[in-house]
Amino acid sequence: MRSAHADLETLIERELDAPAPEAVQAIAAAARQRHGHGIAAVLFYGSCYRDGIVEDRLVDLYLLADDYRSVHGNILSAWANALVPPNVYYLETEAAGQTVRAKYALITLDQLEAKVGRGTDNPYFWARFAQPTGLVWCRDDPVTKKRVVDILGKAVRTTFAAARALTHDMAASQGLWTMIFVETYRTELRAEKPHRAAEIYQSASDRFDQITRALIKERIEPQPRSWARTRRRGKLLSVLRLMKAAFTFTAGADYLAWKIERHSGSPVELTDWQRRHPILASPPILWRLLRTKAVR
Repeated sequence: MRSAHADLETLIERELDAPAPEAVQAIAAAARQRHGHGIAAVLFYGSCYRDGIVEDRLVDLYLLADDYRSVHGNILSAWANALVPPNVYYLETEAAGQTVRAKYALITLDQLEAKVGRGTDNPYFWARFAQPTGLVWCRDDPVTKKRVVDILGKAVRTTFAAARALTHDMAASQGLWTMIFVETYRTELRAEKPHRAAEIYQSASDRFDQITRALIKERIEPQPRSWARTRRRGKLLSVLRLMKAAFTFTAGADYLAWKIERHSGSPVELTDWQRRHPILASPPILWRLLRTKAVR
């Protein structure tokens, strides 16, 4: 990245230009193929992105679409995606002799652009995309890439404005970013431990510090929020997303079986019926694992 004098969009664009690992490119291509030609771009974020480790991990992707009808096979999926975004899916593919696993979310460019703005109370989107993000694939259209850069820049500015309202010293970059991530994690159904926010900052401290300096120059005004209300709304939305994921998390039973095998060392063989009905199948699977002491 460039010096502290680089503007925010330049910093973001250089971050997006870094090539993704081949395994991530492979599973991103498989996800795009599943949803057809309506996908405009694929973003890569989360722990695999930060650590640079994909093997035996779950890759986090975001697929950005032009509209919901063009990427969904039925109107109900499109309606659910628009009502409580994003839809979340599970996918496995083979790449270079290894199984690559991903959890990917789907949202339109228009809706994401609206959700990362200051008018959105829930930080689910803007706090997530204020963190380091990669661009795995973008269609051959400079307008699309510029729009992605602008959306991410908007997310960073929204998060920074909320952070400024939490601290009087906006030049203290570490405290500013750690504090806002602690607060936004508390709006999720499963809140992360406080040290997790510090790890997010420390994993890319130079990047966050450069952003802080760039936005100080922009004189971003603080935006106070009612965090108690935001937490209530965020947890409700988390429940709704979780309920929706029970129907959209395709092959979720295979993912759960893999997780159990990974942590317990005991293989889990699934029937076709269990794959089709993961919610109904989970109690007897769990009972069998408890009875055999595969999990405790």
